[in-house]
Amino acid sequence: MTGHRILLIVGGGIAAYKACELIRLIRKAGMSVRCVLTAAGEQFVTPMTLAALSEQPVHTSLWDLKDEAEMGHIQLSREADLVVVAPATANLLARMNAGIADDLATTLLLATDKPVLAAPAMNVRMWQHAATRRNVAQLRADGVTVIEPDEGAMACGEYGPGRLPDPEAILAAITAQLAPVKRLPANARPLAGRHVIVTAGPTHEPIDPVRYIANRSSGRQGFAIAGALAALGARITLVAGPVVLPTPAGVDRVDVETAREMAAAVDAALPADAAVMVAAVADWHVAAADQKIKKQPGGAPPALALAENPDILATLAASPRRPALVVGFAAETEQVLAHATAKRARKGADWIVANDVSGGKGESVMGGARNSVHIVTADGVESWPDLPKEAVATRLADRIAAALTA
Repeated sequence: MTGHRILLIVGGGIAAYKACELIRLIRKAGMSVRCVLTAAGEQFVTPMTLAALSEQPVHTSLWDLKDEAEMGHIQLSREADLVVVAPATANLLARMNAGIADDLATTLLLATDKPVLAAPAMNVRMWQHAATRRNVAQLRADGVTVIEPDEGAMACGEYGPGRLPDPEAILAAITAQLAPVKRLPANARPLAGRHVIVTAGPTHEPIDPVRYIANRSSGRQGFAIAGALAALGARITLVAGPVVLPTPAGVDRVDVETAREMAAAVDAALPADAAVMVAAVADWHVAAADQKIKKQPGGAPPALALAENPDILATLAASPRRPALVVGFAAETEQVLAHATAKRARKGADWIVANDVSGGKGESVMGGARNSVHIVTADGVESWPDLPKEAVATRLADRIAAALTA
């Protein structure tokens, strides 16, 4: 990362204090950083603080004669390798989406020809509001990388998604954005006219009317992949298990609960050019009871008769209507590459995307915001660094587009 130049736009929110640590980490990674501080941002951090940490002048006004004479906002917007907005408030995201240029920050964002990465931070209800979801979806479709906020307690006393990701996570997203990998242009639509099926989330296998077998999958990685593929022009059928996530822009969503319902939905969505089977499908289902199972005298546990669920990936790979590219996922707790390689051969998939969910990684990966994957193909194994799930999705979508258009 040495030598890269970052333009950091600090929006107005209590999370602006994290920009100080982010600047330190960016510089420690060998990059330089210039800061633009919005008027609202000045209510939380001072230009002096950011200038001391970055060792660069801090820009605050579009009407600064000295700055305009020496540099100019157009040059400032284009001299960086990456523009980072952190925190990206609901207001700032809305103005970015609308193309408003009424202060230095939004003028730079409209004038830049460089990649833009936004790290949102706001109240949970603001993040979940339909207007914010529309703004984020459109920004992503326009090529802006908008990473997901963290979930947790907020300064306002509420709890949920909306917290600014930790500076280390934002740095990882910056590193992924600048990594020397082949990327498609932000406005490219190489998958126009193509149909891709994506499965995401867990399945719930009922035991009785109130209990079920499930796993920790959040659906976040699958939804991110569906959105990234849609941004490249594909028509997406997203078969989603029981998760509470907004549908990505341009995606047709089919909600299911059980593995058998998911298998039927995948079959009904065919034909397709590609299938990306991200869902963590339960291997077994139970002969569910019609009424709630009661605890027996003496505490003896009930006997559950398990039956095997349909193997969606293997069935799809062997189907006469098989897509040209079939991608499976493998969450492993040991011998990750060996098991993934064997699974690719056994299932008949073209690629297997494998990750390690052993120990404490299971909860952080299957329910968290980051992933570290290995792409197993007939040509070998390609290992990717730990990345935000949105960055994994973008890379995988680019790779799928290259494979389908080769």
